[in-house]
Amino acid sequence: MSGGGLLVAGTTSDAGKSVVTAGICRWLVRQGVKVAPFKAQNMSLNSFVTREGAEIGRAQAMQAQACRVEPTALMNPVLLKPGGDRTSQVVLMGRPVGEMSARGYHGGRQERLLGTVLDCLEQLRNEYDAVICEGAGSPAEINLRRTDIVNMGIARGARLPVLVVGDIDRGGVFASFFGTVALLSPEDQELVAGFLVNKFRGDVSLLEPGLEMLHGLTGRRSYGVLPFRHGLGIDEEDGLRVSLRGAVRESEVAAPAGEEVLRVAVCAVPLMSNFTDVDALAAEPGVVVRFVDRPDELADADLVIVPGTRGTVKALRWLRERGLAEALVRRARDGRPLLGICGGFQLLGEHIEDDVESRAGHVDGLGVLPVRVRFAPEKTLARPVGEALGELVEGYEIHHGVADVLGGDAFLDGCRVGGTWGTHWHGALESDGFRRAFLRVVAERAGRRFVPAPDTSFAALREEQLDRLGDLIEQHADTDALWRLIESGAPQGLPFIPPGAPA
Repeated sequence: MSGGGLLVAGTTSDAGKSVVTAGICRWLVRQGVKVAPFKAQNMSLNSFVTREGAEIGRAQAMQAQACRVEPTALMNPVLLKPGGDRTSQVVLMGRPVGEMSARGYHGGRQERLLGTVLDCLEQLRNEYDAVICEGAGSPAEINLRRTDIVNMGIARGARLPVLVVGDIDRGGVFASFFGTVALLSPEDQELVAGFLVNKFRGDVSLLEPGLEMLHGLTGRRSYGVLPFRHGLGIDEEDGLRVSLRGAVRESEVAAPAGEEVLRVAVCAVPLMSNFTDVDALAAEPGVVVRFVDRPDELADADLVIVPGTRGTVKALRWLRERGLAEALVRRARDGRPLLGICGGFQLLGEHIEDDVESRAGHVDGLGVLPVRVRFAPEKTLARPVGEALGELVEGYEIHHGVADVLGGDAFLDGCRVGGTWGTHWHGALESDGFRRAFLRVVAERAGRRFVPAPDTSFAALREEQLDRLGDLIEQHADTDALWRLIESGAPQGLPFIPPGAPA
């Protein structure tokens, strides 16, 4: 007998589907339920490598952690990694299968994948008591309904009840709830059980009349009102929040253990991937992390990081156009701390041969590390373990670029020259001992009286965040009704709103 299930949909992108899904997962596992996450199709540059060497969305890896289970490719069978405005790399069951335009994907390929994702979901439901699925964007994207495999397509195919999440902080949540259901076909409407309000500030009693009216208009109830909480956007799906229009995000910082803070500037390169690499730094007391896009913003930085990117050559061109490339070269020559991760490591080298990602052929790098990079058709996906600065380090690799290291001191899979380090390893800074050792070296080179806190555990902080998500659900959602919904399956007999889209 298959386990229970639920699809968490949203009125918009960034409505809070990922964190609500993680919160429901953590609440369930604390009740003794064996639960797994699932997202049929994810579009993200923020990915992760499972222990079997499969690439999936980082959000699903985080949700698996909320479930206290090991992530697998079954939990995110289709991953789309944008390479520009119109094309994406398609990753199927953890392995890249080619580049495709949006028109080509929605024109037929996506529809053919419905059987694959339904099979994956069924396997999970046979293994777990419950599977909490996350939708993508909005289920009311009627232009894409025919080929949909992640919202109402998967809900109808697996007979899943649907909980629609709305972000009240951005306004218009009642209209968004009503409009979302109204645009669905009667067959899709039948699966929508109700609504969950997210990010509410204020007195809930003031919201209740609106929820009652919404119930009267749609026949669908509210399953709770979640209050606004800072710092819950863990492992978000993309870097647009920090890279669009030169936006700068600065982390909140706890008081330092030493006399001074340490300032970290992260270059917000185009197609930035796995920007969560710096989350472990931001979690350190006394470390301030900023995403920047101008040379003058590097001046007071004690450490500059060039992060991963899905477009190494494009990022290199962007750095040169903005004057950041010159500032990075100058910084490296002065011996001031600089770290390149994955694509950021590749562009710090001497040159790049790319007939795969950008097809630009030979491109000169910044030349601050003795490294030559060749892009291979096959992607490297690995979970390496090693040692650096006398400490154990664990990480994961996701890259087409193969680096030939010609000199410098060994550093993980890359090298170090003076104050410049480069590696393909994502997630290395989550290793507590290594992170503290690295920050001590950075502080010494930067002349800062900064001391890493001796007891910061990134894994423990992540668990604390996940428990906070579980607390939100437990304290502010109707968990009895939510469990009945998960256990019993798709709702029946709800009144219809006149549809705006055909089945």
